[in-house]
Amino acid sequence: MQVIIHAGAHGTEEDRLMKTLLRNKEDFLMRGTAVPGPAKYRSLLKDCMAASKTGSPSADSRDLLWDAILEEENADRVILSNPHFFGSQRDALEGQRLYPEAEERMMALKALFPRDELELFMAIRSPVGFLPKLLEKAGPGRRATVLENSNPMDLRWSALFARLRAALPDIPVTVWCYEDSPMIWPQVLREFGNLEPNSKVMGGMDMLATIMTREGMRRLRHYLHEHPQLTEAHKRRVYAAFLDKYAVDEELEEELDVPDWTPDFIEEIDEAYDEDVYHLSQIPGVTLISP
Repeated sequence: MQVIIHAGAHGTEEDRLMKTLLRNKEDFLMRGTAVPGPAKYRSLLKDCMAASKTGSPSADSRDLLWDAILEEENADRVILSNPHFFGSQRDALEGQRLYPEAEERMMALKALFPRDELELFMAIRSPVGFLPKLLEKAGPGRRATVLENSNPMDLRWSALFARLRAALPDIPVTVWCYEDSPMIWPQVLREFGNLEPNSKVMGGMDMLATIMTREGMRRLRHYLHEHPQLTEAHKRRVYAAFLDKYAVDEELEEELDVPDWTPDFIEEIDEAYDEDVYHLSQIPGVTLISP
């Protein structure tokens, strides 16, 4: 069994992705990929992962887990998604170290599914947006501590995935940038479903619809309907052209409430992030989905 572990980074599009994957549930299953509802496994896996800290899973635990998760469905590939696979929002950052428990938690998942082929899927986000989202529910004390101890200029996603690849070299990783999601959303969905490059997916323009006016989306859908033979690369150029004219500016701007983050400092953070993404793409075993 191929097992896709989607450990979404906090503050990306985890909930929207899960809803869109469930919209494609029947089509994916026809092609061998199961998309079980998260209620079937999130609490179950959390308990099993916690129990694995005190002992090894029993010999039959893997089969029992799949019986509970898949019920009557037959598949050779399954998608398991949980933004808390690597820890809660409070556990997501330790100084400059992103998701310090990531390796341990992936090892626990591997122990639960010893005969299966695990793959990791995850979105990342610039510290400019990631840190404020991570702290939006934190109390004043926690917020001040994190901002004092974590320099956004030095947060490196490439370091997280280098750690994961070193600890679990047999688990391939697929990554994409949250900022690119509107342009690459159909491809992200196809990668989850193991579909051919031009296969149709439901909800492929859901992310675009969040940053484009209704009139723009109406005109875009009409244009695509009139030009059904466009390649994926050409479609992305069309998306960009329509966004240039019909984007909702308020949705494109990050609302930041962080003292001392000047426009120049924010630009420096984003430049460091761009360099980090490049280094991440060079890590063996890591596939970056990009526009």
